[in-house]
Amino acid sequence: MNLKIEISNAQQRVSQFIGNYFKQDLITDETVKAATFYSINNGGKRLRPFLVYATGNILGARIEDLDVIAAAIECIHSYSLVHDDLPAMDDDDLRRGKPTCHIQFNEAQAILAGDALQSLAFELIAEHRFAIPESRQLRMIQVLSKAAGLQGMVGGQALDIAATDKVVSLDELEKIHRLKTGALLTCAIELGALCSPNMNETDFTTLQQYGQNIGLAFQVQDDILDIEGDTYTLGKPQGSDIGNNKSTYPAILGMPGAKQKAQVLTTQAIKKLNSINADTELLAQLAKYIVERDH
Repeated sequence: MNLKIEISNAQQRVSQFIGNYFKQDLITDETVKAATFYSINNGGKRLRPFLVYATGNILGARIEDLDVIAAAIECIHSYSLVHDDLPAMDDDDLRRGKPTCHIQFNEAQAILAGDALQSLAFELIAEHRFAIPESRQLRMIQVLSKAAGLQGMVGGQALDIAATDKVVSLDELEKIHRLKTGALLTCAIELGALCSPNMNETDFTTLQQYGQNIGLAFQVQDDILDIEGDTYTLGKPQGSDIGNNKSTYPAILGMPGAKQKAQVLTTQAIKKLNSINADTELLAQLAKYIVERDH
């Protein structure tokens, strides 16, 4: 399998699904509808949807079910970016080479767009008829709620804000990013697995561990790129973490140590896949891509 082709296929499928939703005659204000669609149709890598498709396909899930879950988790991710970019948070003007939502529209519309995307994620899952028991569908909602909330992304963001202008330990930094970044990446894998009628709890736990490793590796690489990357390639201001006085892995471990950390996490992630009785080559390629990417 070619990773780039598979990522592109995932991008196209989830973008088409999302586009079809917004083509509906929704009973709402046209400006907030435009701001919401702008926020999710922003040219991102669609890494979380890809993880949904890759994991679900490995385990024999129905593609129509994966479309819904891929769109739902992208809604959560996109909402978090809209709110992260606000002046009260990271105060960024650029996201993936485009004006952030509050710059393109205004702060009020950006807040509402983020709120709408969060609600839409759960609407999509709750309304769909999956090819699995309803108890599994409820578990999907629980898994996504936890990954997005106080014990996941929101909790990690709060810890990150609290750590601004402070020196934190490596363990504290890892806790922040396992929640802020890793929880939602791991959740994408969990949701893909939960779509499959063939999933067993042993494989589910193994995939969770794989997800936790690549989630942390993703953040380490982000920290590296914040220093070594450039604004044009990154699609956001280079050096923003330093400018915002954030603790980073290069700051604690040094650049060589941060790069070694990313490689160790990648190796651990790939090793986890060896115990799964399925073709996990695509997930192994993804783990390598995370620490080799330039944006």
